[in-house]
Amino acid sequence: MRTIMLVAGIVIALVLGKLFIFSKPGDGKASDSKKGGESKGPKSSGGSAVPVNVFIVGHESIENQIFASGTVLPNEEVNLMAEISGRLVKLDIKEGAYINKGQLIAKINDRELRAQLQKVAYNQDLSKKIEARQKKLLNVEAINLEEYDVTSNNIRVLEAEREVIEAQLEKTEIRAPFSGRIGLKFISEGAYLAPGTPIVTIVQSNPVKIDFSVPEKYTPNIKVGNTVKFNLDGDPSTYTAKILAVDPKVDETLRTLKVRALANNPEGRFVPGMFVKVLADLDANRSAMMIPTEAIVPVLKGKKVFVVKNGKAQEAMVTTGLRTDKKIQVIDGLQPGDSLIVSGIIAIKPNSAVKVNL
Repeated sequence: MRTIMLVAGIVIALVLGKLFIFSKPGDGKASDSKKGGESKGPKSSGGSAVPVNVFIVGHESIENQIFASGTVLPNEEVNLMAEISGRLVKLDIKEGAYINKGQLIAKINDRELRAQLQKVAYNQDLSKKIEARQKKLLNVEAINLEEYDVTSNNIRVLEAEREVIEAQLEKTEIRAPFSGRIGLKFISEGAYLAPGTPIVTIVQSNPVKIDFSVPEKYTPNIKVGNTVKFNLDGDPSTYTAKILAVDPKVDETLRTLKVRALANNPEGRFVPGMFVKVLADLDANRSAMMIPTEAIVPVLKGKKVFVVKNGKAQEAMVTTGLRTDKKIQVIDGLQPGDSLIVSGIIAIKPNSAVKVNL
């Protein structure tokens, strides 16, 4: 019994010592703060401002130039073909040689046609003699007018037949329709030709045509008579050409406008089929708003930028135009004097607080 009382006394002593002797003076305050809850503490400040660099939007002068890929085309080109059937008896050409307009290139056998022409000529002579005798008889009323009309009509029919044969004879001779150079021949002398059989190609390459395409937005700036520049691969020289014609419609698939220019080629430097780089100088823009390209943010609806207003970043949708190596033209969406953000754009959201670096 005495042991139990002793143990109980020790336990009571330890509990009292814990409560009154070993307790920390700050425990009560900590307990009070827990009872008050976290809602009584100070609120967060919401984050610091993002440091950014800005570009002041203004007007400047830019040269309006566009580059395009072009192709050299001959001024004139034609594939000469046979118009009638027959054996090729003459092919008077040298591949790659220069020929003049009207020069004979090929000849088809015309012996049969000439025989027919001679037959018609004999019949014409006879009909004219008969017509002369009948005219004398008609004057003395030895024959009626109907007989004389038949003979006169026969003369006109023979004349028409003669013209048909002469037209066929012309088709047996293939002549150059214009001056130029002969290409590679497709057939040899002695071959039998059918209508449409290709014989040779003639190419006129002085002057030459330069065909290229420009985006549809430059349509008002491309005018007939304007001068463009072009370069050849591997040739540092710059050549000029004058716009000859503009396609009256825009390509619906590519949204481009086809343009054709004409360039002199007396030395044969430009060979049809060559690739050329075309530079067209359009009207210069003296009051363009140019901004750094890194300020543009592509979005689903187009392009946007951020400007600083009242210490915050505000987004603005913009419409762009010409582009240089470092800047791009803004047609709509900004005003001169706007402070355009050009750095830290990834970390910026609309209405974010920003700090402009000085």
